Amino acid sequence: MLYHSLNHQSPAVDFRTATIQGQAPDGGLYFPETIPRFSADFLLDLKTLPAAEVAYQVMAPYVGDTIPEDELRRICAETVNFPFPLVPVTEQIAALELFHGPTLAFKDVGARFMSRCLGYFSRQEAEPVTVLVATSGDTGGAVADGFLGVEGVQVVILYPAGKVSPLQERQLTTLGQNITALEIQGNFDDCQRLVKQAFANVDLMQQQRLTSANSINVARWLPQQIYYCLAWQQWQPQLPPVVAVPSGNFGNLCAGLLAHVSGLPVAHFVAACNANDAVPAYLLSGEYAAKPAVTTISNAMDVGNPSNFGRILALFEAEHTRITGLMTGYSVTDAETEETIRAVHTETGYLLDPHGAVAYRAMQQYLSENPTPQGGFLLETAHPVKFREVVEPLLGEAVPLPTALEPLMQRSIERVPLPAEYAALRDFLLSR
Repeated sequence: MLYHSLNHQSPAVDFRTATIQGQAPDGGLYFPETIPRFSADFLLDLKTLPAAEVAYQVMAPYVGDTIPEDELRRICAETVNFPFPLVPVTEQIAALELFHGPTLAFKDVGARFMSRCLGYFSRQEAEPVTVLVATSGDTGGAVADGFLGVEGVQVVILYPAGKVSPLQERQLTTLGQNITALEIQGNFDDCQRLVKQAFANVDLMQQQRLTSANSINVARWLPQQIYYCLAWQQWQPQLPPVVAVPSGNFGNLCAGLLAHVSGLPVAHFVAACNANDAVPAYLLSGEYAAKPAVTTISNAMDVGNPSNFGRILALFEAEHTRITGLMTGYSVTDAETEETIRAVHTETGYLLDPHGAVAYRAMQQYLSENPTPQGGFLLETAHPVKFREVVEPLLGEAVPLPTALEPLMQRSIERVPLPAEYAALRDFLLSR
């Protein structure tokens, strides 16, 4: 498997090179030159395969011969060694819970897979690799946990000051060792811009071996297909489901679309966005325009110019009718998000986090406009406890902290404040 840049000004590379580089030298995202097809046997046996085998079958074509089979099987097994339950909420809507990993967020899957791949590749490198990552919330904690203590890898996380939840901030600022957190005086788009500028700086790249752990990196993006397959294992109706995905940078939804193009049965995708509605606006008009990011209570989706949308365009050759035939977008307000959390909990007892609530609301709207007998499921991407300050006032009661996170609350926060200026980031990286 080779990967080409979506800017088409850099040579094609294998999985190892794409993972280590993160972004192509021409500033483009890497994209697979061919899309693998799931075999008929895989789809036939999928309902009964162990999760580790599902992960291996999905990822093997993308990795190719860059990682030996026994190593890749180990990486896949460690990536999915926690549950992914599909939980009924109503007769029409279920929730795929992706928060049972170590940092209580769906990004544990991509971060664990990538960290183990990069750990394997770093054994062959004479110089350490620095992972540079921007986070709007959960990515930072998942990457920090995934890479903690990995030899030959340093991690630098950029996060927007005051725009992540207190628990999210603790997950990325309290680990120490090879993890450094930079508190950027700006929003997530500023953080993402700084990371892209660093990768585009040839002199810096020659002095620092930089790679990215955002979903711009193929090793973070591609394994997200796995849990769509694990959801299909548990799906009971004979008809394929509608799938609603909370969407910010659009790597998660793009992975689901990729799995579908590879053969996974899905009836339709719902792109569930908050006030940051660049993609829903495109789906309606056919014209894409980035917008300044807007701060919301579903902060991990506060992205005005989603990087991975370019991959969705590439997957469907930028044909608007093909994309809209498979995907519908909705923008959900903070007030609607809060109302959904409160109503669903009151009526069903199920507690959504703000991102899952955006997806639930969007799913409700889609099903009301397009009734289906089988319904569908939403991706519940984070545990509600990560957003206590939003959820608890709506419920009038506390959300218990999982026992595994109690030590986190005792650790001291360590962070480096930086302005949202590239020169400041460059100087920090060169000073290390």
